[in-house]
Amino acid sequence: MTSPARIVVLPGDGIGPEVTDAARRVLDAAAAPAGLQLDYVTDLVGGASVDAHGVALRPQTLRLCKTADAILFGAVGGPRWDDAAPQSAVRPGSALLGLRKGLELFANLRPVRVDPAMVATSALRPERVRDVDLLVVRELTGGLYFSKPKRRYDTPRGQAAVDTMRYSTPEIERVAVRAFELARQRRRRLCSVDKANVLETSRLWRTVVTAVGQRYPDVTTTHLLVDAFAMELLRRPQAFDVVVTENLFGDILTDEASMLAGALGMLPSASLGGGTLGLYEPIHGSAPDIAGKGIANPIGAILSAALLLRWSLNNEDAAQAIERAVSRALAAGLRTADIAADDRAPVSTSEMADAIVGGID
Repeated sequence: MTSPARIVVLPGDGIGPEVTDAARRVLDAAAAPAGLQLDYVTDLVGGASVDAHGVALRPQTLRLCKTADAILFGAVGGPRWDDAAPQSAVRPGSALLGLRKGLELFANLRPVRVDPAMVATSALRPERVRDVDLLVVRELTGGLYFSKPKRRYDTPRGQAAVDTMRYSTPEIERVAVRAFELARQRRRRLCSVDKANVLETSRLWRTVVTAVGQRYPDVTTTHLLVDAFAMELLRRPQAFDVVVTENLFGDILTDEASMLAGALGMLPSASLGGGTLGLYEPIHGSAPDIAGKGIANPIGAILSAALLLRWSLNNEDAAQAIERAVSRALAAGLRTADIAADDRAPVSTSEMADAIVGGID
């Protein structure tokens, strides 16, 4: 008998526990007919861990994650921690950064697909978003979020602050290789996004991506400046297949792209390294204003569970079963509050999860 897959669940803060619970229910429903056995272990991260242990990410939690087959992550942070002490060294968001760095999860995959049932819900006109299906590959362990020096300090004229953006050839090369390999599995088009007209790191980025692209003559490679790409993402999103970019740009652009799909709560993500271990989370935040009300959209977390099945457990059939079930629920008219039309009563988090579980084939 195959041993159970070990899934570490890190619900985090705000709506994190609600959406991860929904994702876990759907994951179980898809795993059972596929013959997959799942063994869950739950731990605290983010503000919940700050309250319990004084740190956002304990070394024990990181070690636990290193023994897992996959990690299902909710969201971290909220005014309770972030606003109370703006200069505090203990911040909930450091948990996610610590997991990415500690587990060497250097590639963040963020698929942006507009479900046919959501075309009318998008902030853009239907002809702009119909048939959108792109994949953003975001470099995850370098750039402004991790480079040193990073500090705030006093000067005779007042306070100043510095953040450093640093990239090396190996860091860029490994994420570019991942992006080109994914492009080969899709429509064989890759767009690299940078700011090479201003930033030295972007000039290195473009040089390295161009060099890697020469190994993939079957993939058409283009380059766009980040401001031009932000415009084109709204003007002609169907033109893009795989997009690779650095950490900060990827963070901002995928939030923009969520408006194509209808709402931030719709989009999943997978953070991967060199092996099969991955961290799976919706791209939204902890939304403390709606936490505990049962109205959060669980679809981003549920689709993240599908990515978990695809990338860490290597079960494409179960992954597609979840994706089909989500489409069926949307086609049936079910909407949580963030995507509901004015003339239609929204469903709760649990009701959406129930419908998706019922749609698993």
